[in-house]
Amino acid sequence: MKHFENVSDDERWQRVLAKDRRFDGVFVTGVHSTGIFCRPSCPARAPLRKNVRFYAMPADAVAAGLRPCKRCSPHTQSAEEACVLAAIATIRAQGSCTLEALSDLTGYTPTHFQRLFKRTVGMSPAAFAKALREDRVRVALSEGLPVTEALAKAGYAGPKQFYAETKDKLGMNASGWTKGGAGIRVNWAVLPTTLGPMLVAATDKGVCCLAFNEGEAELRLRFPRAELAPAGDDLRDLFAQVVDAVEQPGPGSAAIPLDVKGTAFQQRVWAELRRIPKGETRSYGQLAAALGNPKASRAVGGANGANHVAVLIPCHRVIAGDGTLGGYAYGLEIKAELLKREQT
Repeated sequence: MKHFENVSDDERWQRVLAKDRRFDGVFVTGVHSTGIFCRPSCPARAPLRKNVRFYAMPADAVAAGLRPCKRCSPHTQSAEEACVLAAIATIRAQGSCTLEALSDLTGYTPTHFQRLFKRTVGMSPAAFAKALREDRVRVALSEGLPVTEALAKAGYAGPKQFYAETKDKLGMNASGWTKGGAGIRVNWAVLPTTLGPMLVAATDKGVCCLAFNEGEAELRLRFPRAELAPAGDDLRDLFAQVVDAVEQPGPGSAAIPLDVKGTAFQQRVWAELRRIPKGETRSYGQLAAALGNPKASRAVGGANGANHVAVLIPCHRVIAGDGTLGGYAYGLEIKAELLKREQT
């Protein structure tokens, strides 16, 4: 399984010691001294590291001559996992479902099921249904459907509900979000920094692009239908704050307004990136686990790549699982320097 390859043995071992249930399904732990294999969250006492090997799937452990642990049943789906999957299927089919209805479906009390769902998925059932609607309306808009029709197809009661739920997340309105910033005015400038020329662009809502060694041509590719215009004096203070955030990283960058567009999943990844403390890094696997979906390492990487606002949404803080820098759209030299500056 590809997601298995994105987690190092050292990280797997740490998850076993922590009995981290978020990694159940990502790998199984083979204990060759006893001949059994377990889930990462198995409550049994941790084995000696020298006796452990990790396998992507239960079938791989069986092929290696191991048998499943009777205590954690790593080869079967737990009753809790089955209930969560059933709830997800119901939400996908119906668009939304009350917590009481889901608890009746699964046999748990509403309070217990709310905790179980959030622990497994990383968000509440209501938040999951909301994120699902956002993804569906994005797809419908990208297919060229009129806004009203797209909202209805996605499960929104009307435009009022859509704007109430997404106004603080999407930045651009639904019409502008449809196709490359149509109807949106984007003001931009290329500013000198010690890391080289830096493109900064903003709408009336906030910064929508920060990129190194790019100019108007690249900005046009990002927002092909937007109205591009040179930034005026009214943006001088905002752009100065952006330069300061690059030259002297600090907590003040969190106050810089952003106007970004993305899927519900991308929005969650970007929000999680902004929660990584200055001076710290995370691997793709760790970031996926923090989102409640440890199998989503590749999707996390895709969301990183879709980030148009470097530094302010700090995708440079994500490194490879082996501790190396990994990749960066603007070059590893800039990534290394940004991380170095954050250490001071």
